[in-house]
Amino acid sequence: MRRNRKVVAGVVIIAFFVLMAVAGPFLVEAFGLSATRMDTANPLLAPSARHPLGTTMMGEDVLAQLVVGTRTSLLVGLVAGTIAVTLSVLVGVTGAYLGGKADAVLTTLTNVFLVMPGLPLLIIVASYVRGRGGWLLVALIIGLTAWPWGARQKRAQTLSLRSRDFVMAAELSGESKWRIIAFELIPNLLPLISTGYLGAVIASIFADAGLSFIGLGNINITSWGSMLYWSNNQQALVQGAWWWFVPPGACIALLGTAAGLINFGIDELTNPRLRVAK
Repeated sequence: MRRNRKVVAGVVIIAFFVLMAVAGPFLVEAFGLSATRMDTANPLLAPSARHPLGTTMMGEDVLAQLVVGTRTSLLVGLVAGTIAVTLSVLVGVTGAYLGGKADAVLTTLTNVFLVMPGLPLLIIVASYVRGRGGWLLVALIIGLTAWPWGARQKRAQTLSLRSRDFVMAAELSGESKWRIIAFELIPNLLPLISTGYLGAVIASIFADAGLSFIGLGNINITSWGSMLYWSNNQQALVQGAWWWFVPPGACIALLGTAAGLINFGIDELTNPRLRVAK
């Protein structure tokens, strides 16, 4: 993986955002900037030495908001992605290997969630709990509604693995079903699980930003989505304040690009036919 340029580029970008989320807020405070302190005497200032990314309508520093919002958005993405992938693995792999009634029940559950429009369902649930919790509640909502497609993919792949020789050998040696699932099937599904996890994290960040943008997220918590919401609400585009909405949008796009590069790189490593001849 270290020799694959796509993977390296994607990892570098993600590492940059992780470093920003971990150390960024402390650095921002060290330079005397604040994501919440208002300076009504300096609204919508263009980027300058004192405010590298300008200020908002209320005089808040955009760079400080961007850095603090990185931590919130990444936390939502990581938690929601972990929940979605965990559920998809439990439902998809377990049902496909056990078969019988267990597979029928889990497949029916998956199909029920699949026929429900994902975005409208997410909007309905988010509007019901609007303002009742922080970023963790938003992550739970996204994660609990984002697992069905992953479960379907993992079920299909598990059905092709359950008849392989190494699985049959494990069964004949007397290994329990749960041990076979944990130590035989899941390790062989790691490329699919890893790409699915990256996709789920990025999709969760997009969903959080979308919910916040339409006012269904917790807009009082600084995140990339809340920045887009307030910039749109205050008509930053009409006023030419590009420094308010371009940075969070660019961060979302750049993070999505990083996940795509890593997924493409993993696909090339696991499928030799996709590798470019040198």
